[in-house]
Amino acid sequence: MAFPDDVRYTAEHEWARLEKGIVTVGVTSYATDQLGDVVFVEMPKVGQKLEAMKPFGVIEAVKTVSDLFAPVSGEVVECNGALTDNPALVNQDPFGAGWIVRVRASDPGEHARLMSSSDYERHVEEQHA
Repeated sequence: MAFPDDVRYTAEHEWARLEKGIVTVGVTSYATDQLGDVVFVEMPKVGQKLEAMKPFGVIEAVKTVSDLFAPVSGEVVECNGALTDNPALVNQDPFGAGWIVRVRASDPGEHARLMSSSDYERHVEEQHA
């Protein structure tokens, strides 16, 4: 399983892509494999303030329900409305069309402190050791 190099990762299996001060957040392909078919994504409202490493929503799959954790602190500027009608996008394209929220980061340094793709790959391997 490959993890893109252009994003950073949390231990809870979220990814974060920083572009011009906005962080796009989703769940990793590993997370979608563990969850199974995603049937619902509860997202915060635009304007809501998120705190790094605190829950900001819920992802519901056939197998389980899991909290979503914010990789960075900041204000939600956009939610992926396509997930309302088609939550399976999270499974089909986790690092693309299946993104969940976009956040204006209040501390861009938080993004830099997240795991790199090689660190995250080691983290996933350790969970299966």
